[in-house]
Amino acid sequence: MRRWLVILVPYLWLLVFFLIPFFIVFKISLSDIATAIPPYVPLFTGLSDIGNYLSQLDFENYTFIFEDPLYVNAYLSALKIAGISTFLTLLVAYPIAYGMARAPKEWQPTLVMLVILPFWTSFLIRVYAWIGILKKEGLLNLFLMNLGLINEPLTILNTTTAVYIGIVYSYLPFMILPLYASLEKINPALLEAAADLGSPPWKSFWQVTFPLSIPGVLAGCFLVFIPATGEFVIPDLLGGSDTLMIGKTLWNEFFNNRDWPVSSAVAVILLLVLVVPIVLFQRNQEKQREAAR
Repeated sequence: MRRWLVILVPYLWLLVFFLIPFFIVFKISLSDIATAIPPYVPLFTGLSDIGNYLSQLDFENYTFIFEDPLYVNAYLSALKIAGISTFLTLLVAYPIAYGMARAPKEWQPTLVMLVILPFWTSFLIRVYAWIGILKKEGLLNLFLMNLGLINEPLTILNTTTAVYIGIVYSYLPFMILPLYASLEKINPALLEAAADLGSPPWKSFWQVTFPLSIPGVLAGCFLVFIPATGEFVIPDLLGGSDTLMIGKTLWNEFFNNRDWPVSSAVAVILLLVLVVPIVLFQRNQEKQREAAR
């Protein structure tokens, strides 16, 4: 009985906090906009009128989204920015995680604490701080001009470059921690054996260290790519008017246009775009594990 209760708890959690809210959003996405509270029709009034209720639901919001280039471009732009940001985050995080894993054991807890230290500060405050750094009269331009590297301030704020910087900075710990967990588990004896067999350090890294760290790389990429795709705060504060991301579009539809049905359809499609590839990847990994046995 206790075993069933332990198994039941995560399923109840998923039911209450994922499936039920998802079906509510999905139902709203099949509705029509209305000048009312809530701003959509039809409303569920009871099981006695269920037939008439279901007959009024349709998929015209999804058709509208795929026919409007604004939404299609917003999805593609969000995937592009999230993909590039994830790759840049990996390039920055891997040397840091590698250095942490190779540091003396007594220093590693302190280094991990320093990585998670930014989480002790509000996410919004940290993003706002980059405005003071990246603006034309900000710290970065003053620093570069004092060094004599530039003659006039660079335009970084309100560009896609600023969005990349904000995402890489904000999500860097999500990449470092799983990488560190994978790299820290690698047995140093494997590298010593490779060196004894005449393998140079760079070759040992690519043939031993990096392949063994792949689980951490994949976990870190998922942890960065998924939230970055739907990011709203960073592109809104650091990006410009031409920075198109689906999170920003979703916010405008929901709060500015008050079009709950369309914004719900946008959210459902975004969820499917992110969840379906992850599920397929996990099934492929399970098949590979079974084949390896």
